[in-house]
Amino acid sequence: MEGTMADLSSRQPFGAWLLKQHDRPGFIGALAKGMRADRAFPRNGSVDDVRKHLSTIRAEGDAFEALDDAETDWLCH
Repeated sequence: MEGTMADLSSRQPFGAWLLKQHDRPGFIGALAKGMRADRAFPRNGSVDDVRKHLSTIRAEGDAFEALDDAETDWLCH
């Protein structure tokens, strides 16, 4: 998923947006809750930064699926 550079530069960092989703129901909310407790989470990071972090901590496949859904939602808003 890619937006234009102008679109991406004007929105808040993906990591910060994701953390704000902690009260949301479903997989995105669960991912956000888990990442809020992670001190190494890239709070001002991009989607790729978060994906790399999930790989580093050896997250399960469901976390990557939730990340894909979150990326789509973030890009749409």
